[in-house]
Amino acid sequence: MITLRRNNERRHVQRGKQDTWLTFYSNGHADPVGDSFGKLAAFNEILLQPREMAPQVTGTGAEIVTYVYRGVLAQEDSNGNSGVVHSGEFQYMTIGRGIRHKETNPSPTDRAHVFRISLRPAEAGLDSAHEQMRFPVALRHNLLCVIASRDGRKNSLKILQDALIYSSILDPGHHLMHELLPGRSAWLHVISGETALQEIILTQGDGVGVTIEPSVSVTAQESSEILLVDLGPTPRPFAGRVRQ
Repeated sequence: MITLRRNNERRHVQRGKQDTWLTFYSNGHADPVGDSFGKLAAFNEILLQPREMAPQVTGTGAEIVTYVYRGVLAQEDSNGNSGVVHSGEFQYMTIGRGIRHKETNPSPTDRAHVFRISLRPAEAGLDSAHEQMRFPVALRHNLLCVIASRDGRKNSLKILQDALIYSSILDPGHHLMHELLPGRSAWLHVISGETALQEIILTQGDGVGVTIEPSVSVTAQESSEILLVDLGPTPRPFAGRVRQ
C-alpha cells in the first residue's frame, strides 16, 4: 500500500523567523497518515533565518536524528552541553526529561536548512545522549547509505528504536531498490529534485509511505536527494497508547 503526502499537504508553522513544515501533524491535530507509521513521530523540515533562535524545547525522551542540509546549527542545553552541527552532518540526540534544549542559527548572513526525524522512544525514561557524524557524498552517491541503525551497522549513528535511516544523492536515471522485510514499513522523503516511485512522480518536499509491499523502488528523474526511514512493526499495546 502506498500513502502519499504532497509538499503542499504538509502543515506549515511560522514562529518568528522560523518556518517549519510538518509531514506528520501533531499537538492535537488528527492525522491518519502519521498514525499509520507508529514509530515515526515526526518528519520536519526547518528553515531558520540568520541569527535566529528556534523555540526552546524541553525533553520528552524522543530519539531525534537531525540532518543539516545547508548552513550551521548551534545547540546548547540546561546541563551546560553545547555543540555545532555543520552542513552535511547528521546528529543523533535524546533530550532527557526536564532538560531544556535550544538551537540557534549562528550565521549573520545564511539560513540554516534542517531536516529532523523524531522516533518514539523504545523505552521510557531515556537519558540525554548525543552522537554526530559526517557521511561523505561519495558514500551516499547513487547508494542507500545507512545513517542510523539499532546495531550501529557500517559505522552509522546508533539508535535504540527498531528503525533504519538512509540517505542517498542520486544522478538522473539512477534506480534504487530497498527490500522491506515482512511486517516492516518505510517512509521516503524527497529533499530535492524529482523521483518516481512506481508510477508516482515525487518532487521536492513530497513524502510517501510504503506498507505491505516487498520493497521500495525509486528512480531519479533528475539530480535528487532523498531520505528513507525503514520501520519495524509497532507492538499493539504500545500503538494503542500513542493513538489519540
